[in-house]
Amino acid sequence: MRPASIISRRAATACSLLLVSAAVACGKAGAPDAYGSFEATEVVVAAQTSGPVQRFLVTEGQQVARGELVAVIDTTALSLDRAQLSAQRAAVTARLAEVGEQLRVLEVQREIAARIYERTKRLQSQQAATAQQLDQAERDHRTVLAQLDAARAQQRSVGLESAAVEARVAQARDRVSRATVLNPLAGTVLTTYTREGEMVNPGQPLYKVASLDTLELRAYVSGAQLSSVRIGQGVEVRVQQGTDGLLMLPGTITWISTQSEFTPTPVQTRDERADLVYAVKVRVANRDGVLKIGMPADLTFTASSAAP
Repeated sequence: MRPASIISRRAATACSLLLVSAAVACGKAGAPDAYGSFEATEVVVAAQTSGPVQRFLVTEGQQVARGELVAVIDTTALSLDRAQLSAQRAAVTARLAEVGEQLRVLEVQREIAARIYERTKRLQSQQAATAQQLDQAERDHRTVLAQLDAARAQQRSVGLESAAVEARVAQARDRVSRATVLNPLAGTVLTTYTREGEMVNPGQPLYKVASLDTLELRAYVSGAQLSSVRIGQGVEVRVQQGTDGLLMLPGTITWISTQSEFTPTPVQTRDERADLVYAVKVRVANRDGVLKIGMPADLTFTASSAAP
């Protein structure tokens, strides 16, 4: 009976080893293909004109629609500048009209002076006018021509001044219009950088917004895995959800880096010995809002969508 007991114990040990080996094999087979964290396309909305913030209508965590009014910058100073420029434009326009009227008068005088000069030349050739009278007619004619040239030059100068004032008026009008800030992207306000009453300048950030309906998982794959990855490929994303276990979500690869990089410190790949990895982005729908920016996750390439 003793030999039989030894045989039984050996058989049990062998079975145990087989079970452990199978469990390890299953664990390796179920290991994720890549690891990464979620990120979103964030937009920093900045002031486009200067002045104190008259109204600031967003708070952190608020849902804002595209085109929604989010801030108004006080434009009192800008409006005064625009009114001054408008008055300057009116004055330049009046000067331009005055120069135009002067040109019309001088044109009439030129025609008269030209006729007198031509008549005096005929009379002088017939010895019916003196040389002094001819010189006087010629002088009058040339004087009017010089006055015409000066008036035309003045008209061009005033015209250029009018164009410059018009451009400044348009700039002032544009600056006033930019004082009303509209939200460019439907999403959630992540951070605010100002409040009502604060002075802002062009380019100064007001708030940060991002669309959280869909997030992107930025993960890394090794060179050996790269041949089995393609844009449009479906993947299975797994996220740890508290004590309830893993949350399985479908995702789609939307971008694959064309350049390798050294393995980021907090990220692992299937082959931990690989020094160079390639970044990929996976778009994942965030239907219930459970996904957060910076949340870690792993992914597995689905067999049905593996690259040939």
